[in-house]
Amino acid sequence: MNTASVPLRSSLLSASLALLRAGLRSLDDAGQWAALLGLRLVLAWEFFESGLEKLHGRNWFDDIRERFPFPFDQVPTDISWQLATTFELAGGIALLLGLGTRFFGVSLAVLTVVATAAVHWPEAWGSLAELAQGYAISDEGFGNFKLPVIFLAMLLPLILLGPGRLSVDAWIRRRVLLSGAARQP
Repeated sequence: MNTASVPLRSSLLSASLALLRAGLRSLDDAGQWAALLGLRLVLAWEFFESGLEKLHGRNWFDDIRERFPFPFDQVPTDISWQLATTFELAGGIALLLGLGTRFFGVSLAVLTVVATAAVHWPEAWGSLAELAQGYAISDEGFGNFKLPVIFLAMLLPLILLGPGRLSVDAWIRRRVLLSGAARQP
């Protein structure tokens, strides 16, 4: 065995590991904003589009009011329709900008739970195994509960972690922290 090749292999291995560590650090740094931005963009699109459909459509909440969970079944359907439309449109724009992300994340999560209970949950099912079978995304209403559950899972990181670096919320936070640091002696 050539003894000159041992230090060369060792230095190549060290350089490769250093490069790998640097690459992983870069991915971690990018993940701090890119992952949350991706969630915000997809959810903004979904909720804004749903709000637009309500804005330009007819109020069908009267048809399903009895399926709304308490206390939402106590609210007049015209008010429910306006609230849902407003929160979907404003929440979509807010998520896009990363403004009030946690507030709108919680608001849209509540709206999604109500929509799942009233519109997307299957009418009849006997077991969890049966509930998980035969799912197809359609505009037919009942049985389309998995997609709203996915939206809830996507909202969770935004609620817990905030919108990420590339957001109005982060810009405001930086400005407040900088102005607070300038005032300290």
